[in-house]
Amino acid sequence: MSNVITTKTDVPESAVRDLVLASITIKYTQSNSVAYAVNGQIIGVGAGQQSRVDCVKLAGRKVSIWWCRQHPKVQALQFKEGSKRQDRVNARVRYIEGDITEAEMPIWLANFETAPEPLTAEEKAEWMATLDETALSSDAFFPFRDSIDHASKFGVKYIAQAGGSVQDTQVAAAADEYGMAMCLTGLRLFHH
Repeated sequence: MSNVITTKTDVPESAVRDLVLASITIKYTQSNSVAYAVNGQIIGVGAGQQSRVDCVKLAGRKVSIWWCRQHPKVQALQFKEGSKRQDRVNARVRYIEGDITEAEMPIWLANFETAPEPLTAEEKAEWMATLDETALSSDAFFPFRDSIDHASKFGVKYIAQAGGSVQDTQVAAAADEYGMAMCLTGLRLFHH
């Protein structure tokens, strides 16, 4: 992680650990793939998509659910006594997603002592803005800045990618706009 091509060149040891962890993870996934990591754990993987930005978006949805599970309103959900663990997990995810159908609502509400107040889009956006120091690794180069633009929504500050795209300069410029450090690994981890 020593070939940093952005203005921000500081990549602390914790970020290196997260970038290495994310890179090892995507080595064993179907290409195209990316992984987000923070604090020594993988928080989102997007794999097997036809475009890299779709991988970034897919993994980003997983990051969003992971981070929102720590939101105070989610933590404060009052489940009925004796609720099974997986039922609680599923109910929290559906609460965060917020798109419960009319037919699903009575079944979902049966998990709780009292009906929870919705987690609003504004509350989710405000909470997501607190996620920081996230690392993102890709199994090959980022061909366009769209992946960087989307990754910025998930607190990404460190990126590892193979490099080698004719767009590397423009992609690095996008990372600069968001204050991210981008490392070129020179290593493709493709599986196809």
